[in-house]
Amino acid sequence: MSLLAIPNHRLDRMAIGLSGLCLVHCLATSVLLALVASAGSILGADWIHEVGLGLAMIMGAIALGRGILDHGYSMPSAIGGLGLGVMAGALTLPHNGTEALYTVVGVGILALGHRLNYIAAE
Repeated sequence: MSLLAIPNHRLDRMAIGLSGLCLVHCLATSVLLALVASAGSILGADWIHEVGLGLAMIMGAIALGRGILDHGYSMPSAIGGLGLGVMAGALTLPHNGTEALYTVVGVGILALGHRLNYIAAE
């Protein structure tokens, strides 16, 4: 099943779930980095962050973009886009806790955009 065939309200819920997984990943990585350097380095690998951001951008573009078409409000997409931008910017920061903090903030903003999109579609 293609992402384009999934109803928008379900896609927004899936995107919120992905944001939650990102949040859990960031917090778990920080804890594991503090406890066990070898396990933390596996979860802290750059490719995991890049793949996660790629998934978030694809899902966000589809869900938030379709939201504009469905209900006509662009504010949820603007807020979601800001969250994606903060997440993308976090990838450029050093791995000293700053990246995780900005990623968590970006994930929260993105989840808010999806939630507003979901509410606007009701």
